[in-house]
Amino acid sequence: MINAKETYSKFIKEEAKRLGFLSCGISKAGFLEQEAPRLENWLKNNRNGQMAYMENHFDKRLDPTLLVDDAKSVVSILLNYYPDIAQNDESFKISKYAYGQDYHYVIKEKLKEFLHSIQENIGEVSGRAFVDSAPVLDKAWAAKSGLGWIGKNSNLLTQKVGSFYFIAELILDLELEYDHATTDHCGSCTACIDACPTQAIVAPYVVDGSKCISYYTIELKENIPYEMKGKFDEWMFGCDTCQDVCPWNRFSKPHSEPLFNANPEILSFTKKDWVEVTEETFRIVFKNSPIKRTKFEGLKRNINFLK
Repeated sequence: MINAKETYSKFIKEEAKRLGFLSCGISKAGFLEQEAPRLENWLKNNRNGQMAYMENHFDKRLDPTLLVDDAKSVVSILLNYYPDIAQNDESFKISKYAYGQDYHYVIKEKLKEFLHSIQENIGEVSGRAFVDSAPVLDKAWAAKSGLGWIGKNSNLLTQKVGSFYFIAELILDLELEYDHATTDHCGSCTACIDACPTQAIVAPYVVDGSKCISYYTIELKENIPYEMKGKFDEWMFGCDTCQDVCPWNRFSKPHSEPLFNANPEILSFTKKDWVEVTEETFRIVFKNSPIKRTKFEGLKRNINFLK
């Protein structure tokens, strides 16, 4: 007898591969019991800083059935963004994920096609695509579906490809075969904790978001606290330190998504170029870039803080 769940799951994973996703895992939609106390504790300790949106939709964040009617499955996907080329050595640093076009649009388009293909080949399936902007605990779902484990730097890690990838998901009202979580392979390693320039990893597996360089350079809307002066290690937008030092990222391989190819200006700009960047140049060069999120004033604030 043909097992429909098995057939559908196999099709979904093959389709994810065809669309260029790094990997795909499936888990049963339901309440994230283990995450609830962790999230509550994290918020209670103000680890979210001024990211007030993290306090919204607490219940939805933990239960996808509140986001999608009759949700049965969470299909998690990873999309590699590891670049094959680095920035100019004489530059302020930008997180690798921001070298190319804004991932929200790139992944959203792929997920639309993914969902359409599922509906076309399987039948009447309802669902929604989520890319980092909705109250979904991406890393928890990806870990639950066996795509990796959440490391001491709170990123999802994978033995074969490290952690330089985006996570997104489709939440569907379709029953599928579910994958199992993998084991933790951080062992006794503390490379990320030791290397964090602002000591934002306050304990293994606990990141104080309000101390992270990514928070200061992207999320924080006011002036960066003076006591952080000299601690940013030249990071101007985001920070990759805890990923750069992770031993598993020795296995990172360059992505194959043309839209993530590095913007030549980002690679060639020197510190002098950044200091002299005008609002007009910013608007033209970073039109489709994640860097646009800081707005021109935010970027200038970051650059001035590093000078």
